[in-house]
Amino acid sequence: MKSVRIALFLLLAIFAFSCSTYKKGVKNFQEGEYQLAIENIEKALGKSKTNKARANFLIAESYRLSNRIDEAAPFYAAALEAGMEEEDARFYYGFALKANGQYKEARQQFSSYLKNAQNKEYIQRAQNEVAVLQSLEDLLSKESFYQIKHLEQINTPEAEYAPLAQNNVLYFTSSRGDDKIYKATGKSFTDLYVAEIGPSMGIVPGTVQPLAENFNTDDRAEGAITFSPDGNTLIFARGNAKGKKGGEEVNLYISYFRGGRWSNAQLLRISDPRSWDSTPAFSKNGKTLYFASNRRGGFGGVDLYSATLNSRGNWGQVRNLGPEINTAGNEMFPFVSQDGRLYFSSDGHPSLGGLDLFVAVRRNGKIAIENLGVPMNSSSDDFGLSYMGYDKGYFSSNRESGEGDDDVYAFVNSDPDLKIVNYYLAGTTYTTDENNQKVILPNVEVRLLADEERPVDVVTSDAEGKFRFALEEGVLEYLLVGEKPDYFTTRKVFPMEGKYLDKEKLKEFVTDTTYYTSLTLDQIVLDKAIVLDNIYYDFDRAEIRPDAARELNKLVNILKDNPQIVIELSSHTDNRGDLTYNIDLSQRRAESAVNYIISQGISPRRITARGYGENRPIIPNATTEEEHQINRRTEFKVTEITPEAEIVQPEEEEEEIPQGEEVEMRERKKEEKEPKKVERDPIFDELGDG
Repeated sequence: MKSVRIALFLLLAIFAFSCSTYKKGVKNFQEGEYQLAIENIEKALGKSKTNKARANFLIAESYRLSNRIDEAAPFYAAALEAGMEEEDARFYYGFALKANGQYKEARQQFSSYLKNAQNKEYIQRAQNEVAVLQSLEDLLSKESFYQIKHLEQINTPEAEYAPLAQNNVLYFTSSRGDDKIYKATGKSFTDLYVAEIGPSMGIVPGTVQPLAENFNTDDRAEGAITFSPDGNTLIFARGNAKGKKGGEEVNLYISYFRGGRWSNAQLLRISDPRSWDSTPAFSKNGKTLYFASNRRGGFGGVDLYSATLNSRGNWGQVRNLGPEINTAGNEMFPFVSQDGRLYFSSDGHPSLGGLDLFVAVRRNGKIAIENLGVPMNSSSDDFGLSYMGYDKGYFSSNRESGEGDDDVYAFVNSDPDLKIVNYYLAGTTYTTDENNQKVILPNVEVRLLADEERPVDVVTSDAEGKFRFALEEGVLEYLLVGEKPDYFTTRKVFPMEGKYLDKEKLKEFVTDTTYYTSLTLDQIVLDKAIVLDNIYYDFDRAEIRPDAARELNKLVNILKDNPQIVIELSSHTDNRGDLTYNIDLSQRRAESAVNYIISQGISPRRITARGYGENRPIIPNATTEEEHQINRRTEFKVTEITPEAEIVQPEEEEEEIPQGEEVEMRERKKEEKEPKKVERDPIFDELGDG
């Protein structure tokens, strides 16, 4: 009997231990400590009557949320076999199979899932995966001229990823040599490293070393670095600062090279302390910063965003890159090549597995997304591409051919038909003298915009009025905007249709092509009348016709572009007809034009209507119809120049990103608008894995 009691006691002890271990594992899972959750729940799973469906599901989710979805497949399968009804299990099991290269089984799983699916977002993604997996043979058989090489000199069993070549050295992120373990993945925190690039894009032995202490910290993870084109500014990601200034998530930090040394890294103002902001990349001109973020208002888990550098050297105007680039999945690791193409990684676009490498190509004004195919992509995660020149570079992958985790690879595009065309737009800024002759106008700020006024670049014309822009291939129409104090801001459209070269006819590997234009700015002179062309009215009427509206829109743009001016808009008639009637008719026409302009968002305080009738003819004693038509005109003049002039901003104007307490205040004001919950991988909490 004693032995029975002892056996029963041991059984109960084991059961209690198992229950305690399971609960501990669940708590680990809830706190994002996924590696600990896996270890504790697996212990409980093997020693008790724990709910096998739930336990296996939590293990699978822990692997998925720590960016190891390929290892999650058997646990999703076990959970489903044990009766798991959770929709997430049936949905993500398909992605786990796909990550293991089991494409046929993955398609069957997604098709089976769709029979009873409820989640609308999951349904859309599953339908997309079924279509992709059915056509995967085409992607796998796509001819590729990429050649890749595993960099043995730099890779270790730990993680190495996000390589970036700069001045013949390679910067990258690695978890080597860090004793502090991140509980989400069970791996070390990551730091930034540098190594010298040797022959054939290899690494010079013995040159790998961490960056300076002001970049790498003991208690936080650093990763994904980018440099401005002049090499004097660097931006990188830093995370896991719970309880410290900078936020609990991953943020972007900036440092400047001044006086022969790098400044201490400071939090970049566009970072949202409550979001995961990482994987930064400069544009070719250094005036746009691309980065990945899971901040509110996106299209899925992580989206790509851009920010622009203003004239005072501050970053702002954060914009989502839109649904052509971003999906319900994750988009990250942007990079802009020398020929202006945007490369990035995504698991939302049709891919071979997890993250794949893609390029955004603009054709006839529309963006097309192309998968780089095999061997650049695999069933594993392929990400963090950067170019060194036009046809070679580096990327990272956790494919099976590596050292065991994320590794760095070199690549070369040996396509014999590869042709690079660099397009430029050069011009001169002018004004007019008292004889209406063009004269050079220096120091004009010229902005280049494309695609519904998307900012591309901004320069200042030199002493000879010269300016020059690098253009993006595939844009159908550019807009030039010239600004200078005491001059009207001027717009000019530059069409590109028919100007792009046929690459098949080119013989050189790189071809530079420059187009030319000019931009004329008129000086703002108080009370100087400026005639508006073609403002016609029906006989004896004051209503604005469609052709008149098109011309008045030009004045609307002038007022929006020049918020410092207040104007008088006047209407004039010829001398035929009754004097009193002509004054009344011209006043009604002027008021009609002003009302139209106000309806387009211009403040009534900035514009006054005045009808002069026949009292101010350009040609006194006109006799011909042509002379009468010249006298029948609509014109405006600037009556006041003041910085206080009000202008209604366009609806799409971006608010500044609130920081610190301002975030809390903003969130309280928006409580009635419950945000969409975004689930993220632990890579988005800690930069140790791709």
